[in-house]
Amino acid sequence: MGVSGPIRVVVAKPGLDGHDRGAKVIARALRDAGMEVIYTGLHQTPEQIVDTAIQEDADAIGLSILSGAHMTLFAKVIELLRERDAEDIKVFGGGIIPEADIAPLQELGVAAIFTPGTPTTDVVAWVNDNLRQPAEA
Repeated sequence: MGVSGPIRVVVAKPGLDGHDRGAKVIARALRDAGMEVIYTGLHQTPEQIVDTAIQEDADAIGLSILSGAHMTLFAKVIELLRERDAEDIKVFGGGIIPEADIAPLQELGVAAIFTPGTPTTDVVAWVNDNLRQPAEA
């Protein structure tokens, strides 16, 4: 396959949600596990997030949403990835997401949803198990 280097993950806070503690905790956990993490900061549009992921050659986008706009924002990110022929970038997320919305989000193409209380080790393990592995040195 010839792919080398660490797994690259864009961690993003889409929409008007201004609470980013959880996103920063996940970003740090992924970084501490040896991944390259690009944190986009607060109030990002889906277009900005997808642009960043493509420009940074990311393997995944991790979205953190607490605002209740998860159905709209996840859908828009997935749609933009398809439009830009970047469906190889996996999307996962977390935040305040009702159990009833998880299956519809997965049907849209969201690879995984992590709800409050999920140990960071579970997120790191999922990323390691579901994204390309770094080449052996």
